[in-house]
Amino acid sequence: MQIKIINKSAHPLPHYETIASAGMDLRANLSESRTLKPLERSIVGTGLFIELPIGIEAQVRPRSGLAAKKGITVLNAPGTVDADYRGEIGVILVNLSNEDFEINNGERIAQLVIAKHERAEWLETTELTDTERGAGGFGSTGVK
Repeated sequence: MQIKIINKSAHPLPHYETIASAGMDLRANLSESRTLKPLERSIVGTGLFIELPIGIEAQVRPRSGLAAKKGITVLNAPGTVDADYRGEIGVILVNLSNEDFEINNGERIAQLVIAKHERAEWLETTELTDTERGAGGFGSTGVK
């Protein structure tokens, strides 16, 4: 699948690191470094603008290494870029650690996954099919 992209950053286009990679790294596009204090959040621009086909979304997800090693994650993970959005891809980063985190220009801050999605059509009814689980949720299927 080909997707139109405008790159207003000085960084290379996102790319797959391996043949089996699902995501491509997004890089911070900053004129100067930015510090995220503990529990602080910030929208970090990437300098990227895309045109997705209808039926396709781009999901902005955390980088596992950044989350595990530094406590930095994407606040609304996964963030969704809709097919009709034409603005800059921004990443809402949050610092869940107890230490300041410096975001530098060009730093890999998130990953982008391109995915197909369906559009639902609601069918109103007065009852749903019974299942063994029923209305149990929020951990109800876990080991007790």
